[in-house]
Amino acid sequence: MKIRSNNTSTKKWTLLILILLHQVVSAQSINGIQTDASARNNIYTAVPFLLITPQPRSGAMGNAGVALDPDANSTVMNTSALAFLTAGDFGISCSYSPWLKQLAPDMSISYLSGYYRVNQRNTVSASIRYFSMGDINFSDENFQNLGVYSPSEAAFDLGYSLRLGPDFALGGNVRYISSNLFGGGTVNGNRGSGKALAVDISAFQKSDITLAGTPAILSFGLNLSNIGTKMTYRNTAQSYFLPANMKIGSALKIGEGQNKLTLLLDFNKLMAPTQPVYGPDGNIVKGRDPNRSVPSGIFGSFSDAPGGFREELKEVGISTGAEMSFRDVLYLRAGYLYQHPEKANTSYLTLGLGVHYSSLSLDFSYLVGSGYNPLRNTLRFGIQTKFRKFK
Repeated sequence: MKIRSNNTSTKKWTLLILILLHQVVSAQSINGIQTDASARNNIYTAVPFLLITPQPRSGAMGNAGVALDPDANSTVMNTSALAFLTAGDFGISCSYSPWLKQLAPDMSISYLSGYYRVNQRNTVSASIRYFSMGDINFSDENFQNLGVYSPSEAAFDLGYSLRLGPDFALGGNVRYISSNLFGGGTVNGNRGSGKALAVDISAFQKSDITLAGTPAILSFGLNLSNIGTKMTYRNTAQSYFLPANMKIGSALKIGEGQNKLTLLLDFNKLMAPTQPVYGPDGNIVKGRDPNRSVPSGIFGSFSDAPGGFREELKEVGISTGAEMSFRDVLYLRAGYLYQHPEKANTSYLTLGLGVHYSSLSLDFSYLVGSGYNPLRNTLRFGIQTKFRKFK
């Protein structure tokens, strides 16, 4: 990938990277200025890689999974669910996915997570996400080479889950986020590096029910993620909201023994300011000023869309998924993610499978995109293992 830079374009480069990673193309708001209320109106944040589902199990089910039965991957979907694993168990998971291969051949996201359930009530966990944007060749306005840089972003989590009863648990993560848009180098005096802190707050509840005479488990999950400081890059005065996000959903697992069917339904809402509509003079004519505090940005995100409540509904993404297990060895998965065309236009079908043998699980997912969707044909690969109680 080649980027041309000059003394006034460094901030625009930063914004371009953020928009690119958010999988958005917006002809009406290239510089974040929306002049047409009927056009696509996206929500821009820093470090949008935090919204990527890095692991293939949920990735195969339309990114649904906030109420999915727990495993080592739950640290990224709903940490509180880990409290329902067997006491004393230790688990670890890692996954890898080439990302946006339609735009660049060397971008990828890697994920490593683990947990240890201390006793019947307490579970601790940790995870690392690393997003590589590949190599970028910078040149100035005279096409003189400024060097090759390797931008990257990372998040480091520490989590805790507390089981409050037989059917309910709470959990949370503390997250350190690092963004390095120029790969450790300097372009026109701008290092492009930023740091931020955030927390997740999650809840998980499950109940045993009977469905048409068949035993089933009904679960509900909630995850409020990336609630934290703004991201400020070195040598710039502007700061950016983190992709604070609310995910709420349910899961229904039907059957007993070794063959089971799980159905998932999640709703997803970004809790960051929606871009307002500006008039020809640059003044806001609809919506709210996006330059506000973090609490105001989060709570105001439910009522700040220029198009009112109807536009707020368009900001809700819907994920559906299904997982069918055969003899607890083979798992077939499918799902669909819907996002309104005015907000993301990245709706797609997903497929996947998993193989479980002894304490080892292998998972794979495939994103069936179409048209100009830059995510089409995305693959995710994962492996996880679980060790029984330590003596």
